[in-house]
Amino acid sequence: MLNTLWLLFFLIAAVSGFYQWLVGGNSEIFAQMVRSLFDMAALSVQLMLLLFGTLTLWLGFLKIAEKAGLIDTLARWLGPLFSRLMPGVPAGHPALGLITLNFAANGLGLDNAATPIGLRAMKSLQTLNPHPDTATNAQILFLVLNASSLTLIPISIFMYRAQQGAPDPTMVFLPILLATTASSLAGLLSVALVQRLRLFDPVLMLWFGVFALILGSFMALLATLSAAAIQSLSSLLGNLTLLSIIWLFLLIGWRRKVPLYETFVEGAKEGFGVAKDLLPYLVAMLCAVGVLRSSGALDIVLDMIRWLVNLIGLDTRFIDALPTALVKPFSAGAARALLIETMQHHGVDSFPALLGATVQGSTETTFYVLAVYFGAVGIQRARRAVSCALIADLAGVLAAIAVCYWFFG
Repeated sequence: MLNTLWLLFFLIAAVSGFYQWLVGGNSEIFAQMVRSLFDMAALSVQLMLLLFGTLTLWLGFLKIAEKAGLIDTLARWLGPLFSRLMPGVPAGHPALGLITLNFAANGLGLDNAATPIGLRAMKSLQTLNPHPDTATNAQILFLVLNASSLTLIPISIFMYRAQQGAPDPTMVFLPILLATTASSLAGLLSVALVQRLRLFDPVLMLWFGVFALILGSFMALLATLSAAAIQSLSSLLGNLTLLSIIWLFLLIGWRRKVPLYETFVEGAKEGFGVAKDLLPYLVAMLCAVGVLRSSGALDIVLDMIRWLVNLIGLDTRFIDALPTALVKPFSAGAARALLIETMQHHGVDSFPALLGATVQGSTETTFYVLAVYFGAVGIQRARRAVSCALIADLAGVLAAIAVCYWFFG
């Protein structure tokens, strides 16, 4: 999938470049494409410097949380919930702790840190699989919830916005929170429908009821605020939540006599290892997307969609963020590259860039997750995993568009 997608970027760029030259009379088009190629290679290195720091920082804090027993505590607290959502997983099974840690990394927006943890969780679930080539219900639910990408603190998005010079990188905190909630809820409901989970179980109803009450109250509060006040609240909550998590990890680690500094360094070394392996992929995708954009191919496609949207009388500002949304199910690297390119092309705080960041934070790379997670344990029959994950993706994109018009429109 990635090989085909990457090749298509260059082939489409080539066709568009020759069209711009032979039909449009633009003799500078190939020079623009070459410039874009080198500019994106340089940008990849700049992003990696920031990514090194971010991943080492957060994997260091997550290692403190793990050694302090927070992950095991969460597994026990979530035991009653998981026992109903994943009835095939015994209470106290190691997979539950790994699933919790994976959700924690996803919740903090550490996509690349969540992947190795998720692979460990999937392999642990595979030990319970009576048919190794066919996904179990628990594995399907785990994959779909990963694909729906429930992100509470989108660290990576804040990092990209900061790198592009955003005065307030956390401005998209609340939009991402609301859109990712819609994505995860759609994924959970679609799996529950297929697997016939008893969602009306009293324990599940209590969990969902409390969550709905909190979210409903929060949205009711937002409805009373002006757009400027909402953006200010989003910034405040984003920064305060981020710092509160760090303080919580450190305080509990100190109380449980975890050697904080040594443990942080141990986790940070893992983050360094994860980050350094990403540079080739980042260069490959950013350069391909840069050539595609500079060839004019994306502009042609978006102009066609914009014409159709204008025809039915709708606002067209969301269209410039569609490349990120369309590519995200196939490749995180390509979507990340398109988001960064959108920030550079339209401005980091432009409506397309804010919407692109919200989409990036509220959806996941469905086909990549499917290939990596199921491929790692040799599963060939995914059953309903793909359809349920794509439903979650669609819900996340639609919710992101609606929420961004509410916040920034």
